[in-house]
Amino acid sequence: MKHLINFIEAKDVTRAKIYQHLKCSPQEAKMLQYICRRFVKGIEETAVLDMVQDNFEYEGYDYLAHLSVVKKLMDMGWIVQVSFGQIKVQEVSQLEILNTSVGPSMSLLRLLEEGSLEISLPDIKPYTDHLEYLQDQFDVIELLHKMSVSKLGFTDSSLSVGRLKNKLVLLSQRILERLKITEEPIVVEEFFKEKQLDEREQRIFLALLKEEYSGGEGQFRDMNTLIELISLDEYDKIRNRSLLEDGSKLINENIIDYEEILNMFGGISRSFYLQEEILQRIIHPNKKKKVTKLKLDKLVEEQDLFEYLTPTTDLSDVVLHPKTREVLNTLIKQVDKDVYAKLKAWGIKDKRKGIDARIIFYGSPGTGKTMTAVSLAKTLKRPILSFDCSKILSMYVGESEKNVRKIFDDFKSLSKEAKVDPILLLNEADQFLGSRTEGPGGSAEKMHNQMQNIFLEQIEKFEGVLIATTNLLDNIDKAFSRRFNYKIEFKKPGKKQRKRLWHFMLPENADYEEELDVDELSKHELTGGQINLIVRNTAYKVAVREESVFSLQDFIEEIEKELGSSFEGSKSMGFKI
Repeated sequence: MKHLINFIEAKDVTRAKIYQHLKCSPQEAKMLQYICRRFVKGIEETAVLDMVQDNFEYEGYDYLAHLSVVKKLMDMGWIVQVSFGQIKVQEVSQLEILNTSVGPSMSLLRLLEEGSLEISLPDIKPYTDHLEYLQDQFDVIELLHKMSVSKLGFTDSSLSVGRLKNKLVLLSQRILERLKITEEPIVVEEFFKEKQLDEREQRIFLALLKEEYSGGEGQFRDMNTLIELISLDEYDKIRNRSLLEDGSKLINENIIDYEEILNMFGGISRSFYLQEEILQRIIHPNKKKKVTKLKLDKLVEEQDLFEYLTPTTDLSDVVLHPKTREVLNTLIKQVDKDVYAKLKAWGIKDKRKGIDARIIFYGSPGTGKTMTAVSLAKTLKRPILSFDCSKILSMYVGESEKNVRKIFDDFKSLSKEAKVDPILLLNEADQFLGSRTEGPGGSAEKMHNQMQNIFLEQIEKFEGVLIATTNLLDNIDKAFSRRFNYKIEFKKPGKKQRKRLWHFMLPENADYEEELDVDELSKHELTGGQINLIVRNTAYKVAVREESVFSLQDFIEEIEKELGSSFEGSKSMGFKI
């Protein structure tokens, strides 16, 4: 305790041995000396009002001018506010601390006990294995986390940002020096070079790896925490969000992924984790990989039953009726771990953690059924395989029944081989879902009934997400109706929705004779698919003119053609905003 005694007994505080480490003025050091003298006498809390009145000469209320000294010591991390608990120092004004109490911080007590806060590192030696290397890197992550907490200004942070930066620089240099003399390759460093990850991406990776090794509470999985680790200021935070968004290298190259979890405020937060294949490669670097994971899209190319759809939009891009969006949001929340835990406890869910849902999208052609299914797949971060149900018809009796089983058998085989859990989309499923024929009937009716029975059996056993689209729900067999737990109607858009669709589908970079009257266009009762078709047909017509300028009349002519057509509408992948 010699450093503590030397400090509190010093008549000239600037001559105390720890003064150089305080990085403060003599006046500020005297205030710390006053607090420490009281602390060793058993007085843990010192009133701020007593501090300024006992340490400064004043007349009237002049002592208030010295509150800035107390605030400065709080900002430096040498004293902490006792009465308010954990608060942000930057958000507290000088007058707010006047009637509070303070005490020495953990960093000050440690300095008084040890005489220095400078880091003492062992001699530089080569790494004997990747675990030694990871321990150093995990220490770096901890320092970065402490720095981010200190930058937020919490009064209980144990070290100032400056000293933490010093420790970070020393430790980072030590890691580089140890790597230079390490002969055996370090698996994590090899991985960084292979993927060409920059420093920020490496730190995100190491933070998530630390979570896996420590079995922590997930503090480094949160998006905001990860961004804090790699950001210097608010601008940096905005810029660095792109590293954790869809389309980033870490996500695109299947290095990390995330779950969307409903938080206590009703919003959706992202919890990140390392992909299992990458994690196993790092944790067990010497274990030979026995099974090669094949890409689902490559497997689909080798067969002619399914189409692999690539989503370009998620549910936030699609124009949906509020009730439809509400149902889909309820479905999505099944992935939340707390929701799953409740369902499992109630006996509703078994060990399977994924979403189990059999859904019917029904409504007029062109109302966005298929696009919504594809957008749901992107929102859930799932691949989606589409099957056109018109393919099932066969001229040979008995073949259709076999084909029904083949749909589901091949779907399971592809999922198992690719080790993924795709969504199965059955497009134009009217013939499967219609009412079965009663009575003796002919061979065609018997074959159709048999085909539907097999389809019903397969739906009953299906695990995962299955979406069937149909134009009509009136003719659906009651047996099928009971098997689908979500039935979502896609109505033709109202005028307000049509107006939004026209706005977003009209060519942005085109020339118009005058400002287009979208209200006039919106009067015509069209589906999203029809609007899309009209815009495209109008564009083809205008493009061949020498002066390619759009007019309201151009669109009206195509609308009249579409509405005067004998066809119900056009097949469409849906529409987006």
